[in-house]
Amino acid sequence: MPADLPAQRAHVRAAIGPWGAWSFGYATARSAEARSGVRETEALGYGCVWYPETTDSREAYVNAAVLLGATERIHVATGIASIWSRDARASVQAARTLSDASGDRFLLGLGVSHRPMVDSRGHRYARPVAAMRGYLEQMAAADDAVDPEQPVRTILAALRPPMLRLAAEASLGAHPYLVTPEHTRRARAEVGPEPLLCVEQKVVLEADPERARAIARAEVAWYLQAENYVRNLEWLGFAPEQIAGGGADELIDRLVLWGDAETIVRGLREHHAAGADHVAIHPCRDEADPLGVRTLAALAPLL
Repeated sequence: MPADLPAQRAHVRAAIGPWGAWSFGYATARSAEARSGVRETEALGYGCVWYPETTDSREAYVNAAVLLGATERIHVATGIASIWSRDARASVQAARTLSDASGDRFLLGLGVSHRPMVDSRGHRYARPVAAMRGYLEQMAAADDAVDPEQPVRTILAALRPPMLRLAAEASLGAHPYLVTPEHTRRARAEVGPEPLLCVEQKVVLEADPERARAIARAEVAWYLQAENYVRNLEWLGFAPEQIAGGGADELIDRLVLWGDAETIVRGLREHHAAGADHVAIHPCRDEADPLGVRTLAALAPLL
């Protein structure tokens, strides 16, 4: 563990605050739209904006430069950048450059991605925890090619105990995705009291159960067929029949908060009560609101 890791964790915990925003929209939006959306999100008081890296997204680190350059206070986090997309030295160089240029507002979220995405890049998905450990060791050994005084603040996508423990040992903490407050309780027990726990939570601002569940079910459909997420849901106690076929209502209701703003905020606060430091609110995709700003604006006064 780096000697200054506790101080870095305390710094980032205070800097990003308890609430963030998570959106797939930033992975694909044109730059002008992304700049406008992140400025609105910053003005609403959110402490960090998170976005993914996918096989057809914008390049994660260049994208961070666009968002950081458009803002003054909000932090920007990759949620996550795949370790298979670039070598460890490139990640160190990019992270240092982004942090220096933005006044230390960049958070490097790293993950092992998923087998189909990794295999499509010509790599072989195997032993993900060992692969992540090796990548972090390579980052630590990389030359200080940009600015050795500029810290690389790293957080790991983690769901189950082995990766959660690695996140606690070798990074600022964990960024669990598609989880419930029960998972947050288990994750906090695994990482201990000091590491950051920054959880993603999907929301649908819709009070009609049928419409809300239809939106939620479409949002999580891919994940309910992905081995990493299926294993995690089974670890949480969901039966295979609850996961299959698009997900039973009781599963959907646990994975995606829906209802009016007050109902959603009560559910979000359950993550904090379970041990989360930061909750990244993820409005389910909406063509009329691709960056989720309308939902974030409705929730902000209640947070």
